[in-house]
Amino acid sequence: MARILIFGGHGKVALLLEPLLAAHGHTVTAVIRNAAHEAEVAATGAQPVVADVEILDLDQLTNLIAGNDVVVWSAGAGGGDSSRTYAVDRDAAVRSMDAAAAAGVLRYVMVSWIGSRADHGIDPGNSFFPYADAKWAADAHLAASALDWTILGPGTLTLDPPTGRIEIDPDGRGEISRADVAAVIAATIADDTTIGRTIRFGGGDEVIGHAVAG
Repeated sequence: MARILIFGGHGKVALLLEPLLAAHGHTVTAVIRNAAHEAEVAATGAQPVVADVEILDLDQLTNLIAGNDVVVWSAGAGGGDSSRTYAVDRDAAVRSMDAAAAAGVLRYVMVSWIGSRADHGIDPGNSFFPYADAKWAADAHLAASALDWTILGPGTLTLDPPTGRIEIDPDGRGEISRADVAAVIAATIADDTTIGRTIRFGGGDEVIGHAVAG
């Protein structure tokens, strides 16, 4: 069983992921920004830790990550202010990767989005551009690192119930429920063949564990 640290521990996907991991016997620590969310996170079986990743420096992040086996980045600024998007989705994410390396915690799973690539095609004038730009910068930093990384790129997220099935490299928007994204993250952690891969996926017909296997 692993010790797993989740950044963005009160996010919609993370709240669905935490009970899956806890049910498999993992020790789950969920990093959250707002102390008011501690009880909700604890109810999932995860241990909440209140810390603002936007302001933690490299040493503080290294101390936070040390002692774990896996880091999951599911944090984000949530759109809106572009400067905060860059501060969280790019800068804090990159610091967390460098901190994981410094702490000797090599397994790192990034929750990104299906369109994250150098040629993402988002116009700089589009309000979505800072997110696309920040996520690609973080993903590129991770892929160039010495960490045992996996980048997960789900399509458009829905609140539909889980199906337990996905499609790799879907056409179009690749709509997928957040519950299935949580299951993909859990399956990724359990399968070392996912290391060193970017996996783009949406809703589909293939059983998740089989779909993510290398």
